[in-house]
Amino acid sequence: MKLSVVIPARNEALNIAALVREIDAALGAFAPFEIIVVDDGSTDGTGAAAKVLPHVRVLRHPVSAGQSAAVHSGVMAARAEIVCTLDGDGQNPPANLPALIAPLANPRVGLVAGQRVGRQDTWSKKQASRAANAIRGWMLKDGTRDTGCGLKAFRREAFLRLPYFNHMHRYLPALFARDGWVIAHVDVSHRARGAGASNYTNLQRALVGVVDLFGVAWLLRRRKKAEPESFDV
Repeated sequence: MKLSVVIPARNEALNIAALVREIDAALGAFAPFEIIVVDDGSTDGTGAAAKVLPHVRVLRHPVSAGQSAAVHSGVMAARAEIVCTLDGDGQNPPANLPALIAPLANPRVGLVAGQRVGRQDTWSKKQASRAANAIRGWMLKDGTRDTGCGLKAFRREAFLRLPYFNHMHRYLPALFARDGWVIAHVDVSHRARGAGASNYTNLQRALVGVVDLFGVAWLLRRRKKAEPESFDV
């Protein structure tokens, strides 16, 4: 297995089949690969819709545990050394996946973070994201302008050595850099949600983000390291 693609999904039954078809089309050069859909407590049949699709393995959380827990479960189950993630709502175009994987040819690169260009979200969501990213960048100095992008590629074993906590998926660049890895950034496209509605409000993201931000800042101070390296692709 060359590559594992992990999709955290909650109530995305109407989006998952089209998303998997696009992944299959984008990753033909990387065969064999697997797609792991983590059904995070869905009530709309997401798991059943995903189970019949090619290359797909389905994991299920009986109750929703959040995106970080879903990603962590998927990475634990992954069979490949390289893992890609993208959101289950269809807003992350799978055509970007080959560009994310390419920088990992450099053995010093541990994480490739997608950076959304031309976001297709509401004005309020984009403004909230900009504010959160600015505060996070100022506190953590992680050199990443958009940690909320679901498109990422990383080394499985390096990910599993990171401290695990809820909402950790928003702080992966800082956590990988803390362990001495080089972080690469790739501009990726973005599009409107295919169907359904977002599972989180701007207020919910802000409230959990405050606590997590101070916790990650504490983790960074607890480990001495060289200055993190990053580059844009």
